[in-house]
Amino acid sequence: MPAYRRASIRELTQAASRLDGRFLQGQLQRDPESGDWMVGHTSLDEWVARNESEDVTMILLSMDNGRSLEKRTCQTCGRDYVGYECPRCRDARLRLRGR
Repeated sequence: MPAYRRASIRELTQAASRLDGRFLQGQLQRDPESGDWMVGHTSLDEWVARNESEDVTMILLSMDNGRSLEKRTCQTCGRDYVGYECPRCRDARLRLRGR
């Protein structure tokens, strides 16, 4: 998998973390004994049950997907970039906010 796709997925998980979101990372598989879906060694049934009766959004992204991200053109500065957002404009926003 291209490194920039992994980086974009990690940026998304960091953004979710800043919003007090939770995420799992690991191999998706079924437990042969119970038949439960597992990510790594964590049961999805138990993990999802923590948010029962809440309005949630779930995003499942494959880390092994060989599909590359397409180039985009920034609507602000007009430069081409690959990823979640234009890195030049992101740096400028952070710099102007004093971070």
